[in-house]
Amino acid sequence: MKIGIPDLISNSYFPAAAAVELGFFAEEGLDMELELIFPVDRTMEELRDGKINFVGGSAHSTTHAFPQWKGGKLLAALAQGMYWFLILRTDLGAKQGDIEAVKGLNIGAAPLVDLGLKQLLIEAGIDLERDKVTIQPVPGAFTGNNTNFGVTAAKALEDGKIDGFWANGMGAEVAVTRGVGTMVIDARRGDGPAAAFNYTMPALVTSDDMINEQPEACAAAVRALVKTQNALKADISLATKVGRKLFPAIEAELIAQVVERDLPFYNAAITPEFVTGMTKFQNDVGLATGEFAYDQVVATQFSEFWT
Repeated sequence: MKIGIPDLISNSYFPAAAAVELGFFAEEGLDMELELIFPVDRTMEELRDGKINFVGGSAHSTTHAFPQWKGGKLLAALAQGMYWFLILRTDLGAKQGDIEAVKGLNIGAAPLVDLGLKQLLIEAGIDLERDKVTIQPVPGAFTGNNTNFGVTAAKALEDGKIDGFWANGMGAEVAVTRGVGTMVIDARRGDGPAAAFNYTMPALVTSDDMINEQPEACAAAVRALVKTQNALKADISLATKVGRKLFPAIEAELIAQVVERDLPFYNAAITPEFVTGMTKFQNDVGLATGEFAYDQVVATQFSEFWT
């Protein structure tokens, strides 16, 4: 079996990668291969087309490949809350929470990921056109099967190609550690509109075909994810162990401290409140139309394995 993730050198989908590398999928009887498929729209398309069995990706992106939630569902949360950060050039002097600082800037963001930033800014009163905020792909981020959007974005920021970026915690950590970037928005910790927390989450996603044809494999995948979350909570050094297998040296030594900040959000449950918030966001940005029942979005038959 294969699980695809759109970002590798990252904390975003780290529990999925760690479940492979630490042997928790194998412990649950699944011979699972980790595959990088960038960007997330392509990851979801590969799931739809049956080329992979699971995705560790952004929950809201599911409807790119499964319109109106037909054919795909969320199995469990890799972590709670929208998990990207807005980093701006240090020399701009912006402070955390200062959303107004984006005015007149060129911000880098990946496809579908960019929707979270755009909607957050709109709900915070920023008019992207009037306030001359440009949100577009990061230069150099789409050459080949990019191993990490955030790290590429941090390099582009350092090189002066962009004024800021909206990306994962590893990209944020690299930029801040190098002194070239400042953390401005962390939606998980209350920066921006409260609704932004539930725009999306990193989730374990699969197809209805997998659910119908291999329900035991889906249950095993959820159990493996929860075991991984619990293992990382108990021993954060396991993150470094995984990082040293998958990441370049610098990022391998940073991953434990990045994942440690994610641990309070390591909970596999998907709540009705999240589904309501996410589907409203999907409607706002054009990824879905109308309201959806909880069990249209979530494979509820596996919820018993969330704890």
